[in-house]
Amino acid sequence: MAEPIRVLLVDDHQVVRRGLRTFLEVQDDIEVVGEAADGAEGIARAEELRPAVILMDVLMPGTDGIDALRGLRERGNPARVLIVTSFTERRTVVPALRAGAAGYVYKDVDPDALAAAIRSVHAGHILLQPEVAEALLTQDGPNSGQGRGGSLTEREREVLGLIADGRSNREIARALVLSEKTVKTHVSNILMKLDLADRTQAALWAVRHGMTD
Repeated sequence: MAEPIRVLLVDDHQVVRRGLRTFLEVQDDIEVVGEAADGAEGIARAEELRPAVILMDVLMPGTDGIDALRGLRERGNPARVLIVTSFTERRTVVPALRAGAAGYVYKDVDPDALAAAIRSVHAGHILLQPEVAEALLTQDGPNSGQGRGGSLTEREREVLGLIADGRSNREIARALVLSEKTVKTHVSNILMKLDLADRTQAALWAVRHGMTD
């Protein structure tokens, strides 16, 4: 039997943390290993406990979720971060994804959907509610990347499809029998040709244009 997914809860509201813990503890494949009340404590607990997935709010006193995401990235912490928040404004969605969040859902998400989201980001996928994905896709204007898919080579389209599946450069290299350096070059070319800023936008572009399931 596979090891349960180790989850850390980071939220400044104790009631929220308690509710999340109560629900998640009945999931056979998910284990809540700790809690934190703000971003700074979340970083420290993540370094101590090494969770696989972190559920984190965005707006918290002191170190907020965005700064915590950056702190985790600077430390090379491999945990996948799923933002769980009540804030729907684009001004919070985009910075969170830019800072390295693997997913973004709202606190009114159905409990079973939240468990599925944890499993999805743990598996390496990008998980966004539809309105969140739309906010990211349209942030640079409604035509960002539109109509440019035809400029991609067949190999670039293959790489893009694997990016959308949540694969790392190393995994893509292995799947396509390429060097990791070659994959990095393909990724750079894809972003340039589609006028996109990062892998998250590239993955969403691929999903929107039917290049992945």
